[in-house]
Amino acid sequence: MVRVAGTDPGTSSLDVLILQDGQVADQARFLPAQLQADPSLPVAWLSARGPFDRIAGPSGYGLPLTAAADCTEADLQRLALVRPDEHDQAQGVTGFLAVVRALRDSGLPVVFLPGVLHLPSVPAHRKINRIDLGTADKLCVAALALAQALRDRPDEPATFAVLELGSVFSACVVVHDGRIVDGVGGTSGPVGRGSTGAWDGEVAYLLSPLAKRDLFVGGLADLQPDDQGETLLRESVRKTVAGLRAATPFERVYISGRLLETEPALAHAVAADLGRIAQVEYLESLPGAWVKHAAQGAATVADGLAGGVNGGLIDRLGLRQACGSVLDWLRHPRALPVRQWFM
Repeated sequence: MVRVAGTDPGTSSLDVLILQDGQVADQARFLPAQLQADPSLPVAWLSARGPFDRIAGPSGYGLPLTAAADCTEADLQRLALVRPDEHDQAQGVTGFLAVVRALRDSGLPVVFLPGVLHLPSVPAHRKINRIDLGTADKLCVAALALAQALRDRPDEPATFAVLELGSVFSACVVVHDGRIVDGVGGTSGPVGRGSTGAWDGEVAYLLSPLAKRDLFVGGLADLQPDDQGETLLRESVRKTVAGLRAATPFERVYISGRLLETEPALAHAVAADLGRIAQVEYLESLPGAWVKHAAQGAATVADGLAGGVNGGLIDRLGLRQACGSVLDWLRHPRALPVRQWFM
């Protein structure tokens, strides 16, 4: 029997899913207010339902596969990427780190997962001066989509894109022949429900000094009706997907994310837009699962890492070959002191 769990540290909630021999056994959702009051709640919930062979912990920007027992303080800081001057101010990220520390120190078999940038299957030139090609939770959504593609179309190359319409960020990850090869994350991708998407450098300069919280605002939720926010978001998504498709041709787009629950009309409009350039499908949930797709994908990855029914998925994605740091590819002349913050 293989018993595992996966987590999704989303902006609106932290979801947890337990799989036993690949089947949903239990699941839960923890709201930000609950975690702020008690960051150890997920540890208590999991401990009461163990033992586990593997738990995919909340991994932020990601690490090469790292067991909790081997995770240093510098590793934790690289998961969150908060400047030293903001350690006491980045409220949402501080709460994330408190949950991560509780899991790290719990004695549970927690492992932290890579982000898209860590994967050797992504060509090196696409990593230059980039950090967020897709955080670890986006990688997990792509893993769930890959499992669906292999199941539904076993005789076809597993080539597609996964568009994640989150409660704050929008992101897109590209899979070619079963391997992740490209992606754009929330702050480098299309406009989101709660974020501006890819930043204009001149805007960033004029608004500086930027705080971490500035990355979580400026999207559709902050725009006025006259700003035509929905039109902006839809067009931004369409441009992003078309641009990724020009570099790596794909014919299928899986759509996932919290917007499917909270604003289905907008999500369906995005799907209709993309239907003009690709075949669009909504990412399916595992039978019996209601938590977010990222938690389902994380549990699927944990199952594969523990030698369960999804073992082949791990080999395809090359997760065990993930390496380096999300800061390794910065080539800006001022990058050295940034790296030193997280050493």
